[in-house]
Amino acid sequence: QLQLVESGGGLVQPGGSLRLSCAGSGFSLGYYAIGWFRQAPGKEREKVSCISSDNVENGSAYYADSVKGRFTISRDNAKNTVYLQMNSLKPEDTAVYSCAADATGWACARGYGMDYWGKGTLVTVSS
Repeated sequence: QLQLVESGGGLVQPGGSLRLSCAGSGFSLGYYAIGWFRQAPGKEREKVSCISSDNVENGSAYYADSVKGRFTISRDNAKNTVYLQMNSLKPEDTAVYSCAADATGWACARGYGMDYWGKGTLVTVSS
């Protein structure tokens, strides 16, 4: 059974950091494009970052303008995990963060929809 599980969310003060993890089971994440999305209460879901599969664009990374320079997406294929390092967090980063996988590997570059979704992890940035 293909499954994505997020972890690493929590409460952090403004200016702080968190690292989110997206662990895959039942498939190898390296062959999939992986995206991180977030949804705050009363707002639409936003694509935060995306990383192409290893054989597409050499695993290029993409970022929303709102997080560029603060967030970094990366892979560890040995652990079958994709990470989202979040630095300089702001209250407006508060949301449920979910990861998702695209089997074509091209979702980041071409905007395809995602095939598999995790349940999400809550990030709260507050003093």
